[in-house]
Amino acid sequence: MKFDIIILGHVSKDIMVDHRGVETRMIGGAIVHAAISATKAGAKVLAITKTSEEDAKTVDFLREQGISLIVLSSPATTSILNVFKTVDHERRDTSLLTNATPFTTGDIPGDASADIIYMAGLFVGELPDSLIEELAPYGKIAVDAQGLLRNAMSDKTMRFIDWPNKHRYLPLVSFFKTDAAEAEILTGTDDREKAARILGSWGAREVMVTHNTEVIVFADGTIYRAPFTPANLSGRTGRGDTTFSSYLARRIIEGPGNAIRFAAALCSIKMETPGPFTGTIEDVYNRMERDKNR
Repeated sequence: MKFDIIILGHVSKDIMVDHRGVETRMIGGAIVHAAISATKAGAKVLAITKTSEEDAKTVDFLREQGISLIVLSSPATTSILNVFKTVDHERRDTSLLTNATPFTTGDIPGDASADIIYMAGLFVGELPDSLIEELAPYGKIAVDAQGLLRNAMSDKTMRFIDWPNKHRYLPLVSFFKTDAAEAEILTGTDDREKAARILGSWGAREVMVTHNTEVIVFADGTIYRAPFTPANLSGRTGRGDTTFSSYLARRIIEGPGNAIRFAAALCSIKMETPGPFTGTIEDVYNRMERDKNR
């Protein structure tokens, strides 16, 4: 079956502790925000994830969103503890409590194909670097830097460490997404535009860098940008996954300038409410119109 986007990634049993010490639990992970946002943006999506048998039904809600879903069995489901240090959720400590088994090329059905294969990793090892090379012949590769830099240490805390294979694999990546902090780790500069250009010079076809104020994309030698305009940040978690996936969905049908404006508007709406994006495409167009002069 032909899809616009195939997304690979673990769902996570997230434990969230805010800056006041208030704890909430939810099913999250990059794949949840990405699959819903890409579908809402108009893409036909196949999401492939892994959980324990007892947790398999916890992701059935993705099917209710019109997403084709494959849940593969794993001895454990990934679970991540996030302790937020600030009200804007920009600073947090994370710990990997449990993890599902890594993905392989065999996890994608032989009769499934897509324009874009999106590796929506949460931590290093979930989606081995070698998958970039192995999957490249089957579609344009999209990768989130989080799954390449965020390492689980022996005490289960997670640290961001530079990607040792970046020069080898970036030339095989069509769409590469980082946030501002990850871009600085990868390139050594805190100048987001400069970092995007460096990553592009290393081979990535299009580079997205998200920041709390805006998102930029470097494509075909040009920097494109769009502001984030949320009225509040109660739904800040999932910002990057939402922006990147909705951008990918729109890039299938339009250029980077329009796609980035659409993605920023969609994510701005999402950040105003906890959880994945729940709006409509009409809501996004209305936000784009409102924000067109910002």
